[in-house]
Amino acid sequence: MTKLDEALVELRQNMDDPKCQSKYYDLFLNASFFVPTWEEEQDPTQEVAPEGENRVAPLILEYEGNDYLLLFDTLERLNGWAKKEVTYVEVPGHVLAATSADPLHWALNVETEFAKPFIPAEIAWLKEVVEQCEKQATGKGA
Repeated sequence: MTKLDEALVELRQNMDDPKCQSKYYDLFLNASFFVPTWEEEQDPTQEVAPEGENRVAPLILEYEGNDYLLLFDTLERLNGWAKKEVTYVEVPGHVLAATSADPLHWALNVETEFAKPFIPAEIAWLKEVVEQCEKQATGKGA
């Protein structure tokens, strides 16, 4: 069980406790996640990258009419979900929040007891939190 798992269990038990929410989202934003990517030969929509340039296309799955970016907090969970070793990119939570586009959903730790969906409004809120922190860090905000 990871620290993020522990915080999720605590959050689920105390949904209305701002301290539990803060703890979970702080851990999320400061953790790194493994995001499965398309293997070159799998993605027919991916343009060929110019020589010397790497392009990464995250695997986005559609479920019940929504697009989900899959995130895993351990490589073991990613490979367990895929049932094999897969290509991936490791991305910090704060970078995911800052760069996700609406109406994308996230699915964290799919097929585990610690799975958590993130809806676009929740992701937008995390994006605002990251922007506020960046402004404070650079001295450009209150």
